[in-house]
Amino acid sequence: MTLNQEMVAEITREVVARLQAQLQSNSGNAASAPARTEIRDGVFPTMDEAVKAAAAAQLKVGQLSLEDRGKAVAIIKRMCEQNADDWGRQEMAETRIGRVDHKIEKLKIVKQVLGVEAMRSDIRADTTGVCLIERAPWGVIGMALPATHSVPTMASNAINVISAGNTAVFCPHPAGAQCATMALRAFNRAIDREIGVANVITTTSEASIKLAEEMFHHPGIALLCVTGGPFVVKAALKSGKRVIAAGPGNPPVLVDATADLNHAAKSIIAGASFDNNLLCIGEKEVFVVESVFEAFRAAMKRAGAFELDAAAVERLSEAAFKFDGPGKGCGRAHLKRDLVGRDVSELAAAAGVTVPAGTDLLFGETKADHAFVVEEQMMPFIPIVRVPNADAGIAAAVEAEHGYRHTAIIHSQDMETVTRMARAMNTTLFVQNGPCTAALGSESPGYLSFSIATPTGEGITTPMTFTRERQIVLGRGALRII
Repeated sequence: MTLNQEMVAEITREVVARLQAQLQSNSGNAASAPARTEIRDGVFPTMDEAVKAAAAAQLKVGQLSLEDRGKAVAIIKRMCEQNADDWGRQEMAETRIGRVDHKIEKLKIVKQVLGVEAMRSDIRADTTGVCLIERAPWGVIGMALPATHSVPTMASNAINVISAGNTAVFCPHPAGAQCATMALRAFNRAIDREIGVANVITTTSEASIKLAEEMFHHPGIALLCVTGGPFVVKAALKSGKRVIAAGPGNPPVLVDATADLNHAAKSIIAGASFDNNLLCIGEKEVFVVESVFEAFRAAMKRAGAFELDAAAVERLSEAAFKFDGPGKGCGRAHLKRDLVGRDVSELAAAAGVTVPAGTDLLFGETKADHAFVVEEQMMPFIPIVRVPNADAGIAAAVEAEHGYRHTAIIHSQDMETVTRMARAMNTTLFVQNGPCTAALGSESPGYLSFSIATPTGEGITTPMTFTRERQIVLGRGALRII
């Protein structure tokens, strides 16, 4: 049997036509949704109402063409760009962490998130028949948001799940719930007006840990995606549902003897200072080969970073961490929240120094077991550590990363060293000779998402992340669904 493109297209149309009735009852858990749901721009007083509204919407979204899903996605991207200044300032005012210019930039780059263009179907054909491999929606996705990037993460995830034919219930972090709710209402109003589907993304009028737990265990939620720290990831993993977990990171950097030190310094400052180092991909500690350590230190100063001496580093450590016992600054530490995401000027004051206006990053020399190296500190200070050679630096980087398998960075011209580190780290993201942001498509061929699933292995999320594979087999004149 010889199959040409026209025959394949005809078979595919027949397959889709025969599946229409079944798709009405097989779109995740959406089939159990109530017939009527009050429209409230996606915001409901209870988690149960939010889930049921999203389920009713999913019945419609799952039947939309990719073109119409693309229109909904385009609305979200357009609104993020048009409202970036206002929404970024609102998020900064509510969360009080990070930098307002970078809050605005994170909204402007939401347009780079992959939408329906990432969706695909595959087909296999031979003399026995045709197998169409489709990507089907899960239904209603439960999504937990971080305080660090509340609106951008919600927008990014909404683009992914809607493109795949799902709807979503969002559970914002209480520290960023107001701005997330404001944007969610705006997205829903615009999508309903232009596409005719209400409540494609929903939330509750209040935000709390209790409501997040309720979402994790709600029978109407088909799949979970959580973006945040280790505690929320662990809570989601106990739900019994499949979880796409975007967990913590502590990205190390290695600078070896072959590195372009001026470029390395500029890249590290750009990445580690972005939004005051709130990014999970942000450079958190730098291991520098001894032979170029002093030259690298000078390059950091030339590039605009401000160096703290040993005494200032320890003063900053005492302000940033709570220590269990003696030996301050030696890793037995718990991060306080006082300085997380705060500006350089506040960190400098805590360290007892004054820095020039416009300084983006502080740095200082520490040992490899210092709290600033061991902990994901999320503030615009970066420790630099001497190592005797590249291999020692790789070993130290592996230890500091804690097996999160999130992000690692190297500045080197030696491809053998680059390869050794990439294999040793086995991280989801690995960058050579660039800032951390290159991993997400900033002046690079990568792509953007604000959820990077490292504990569960999906990597940078796309619409395909939120789909189920369905094989439709047509052989010997009979349709068989596997």
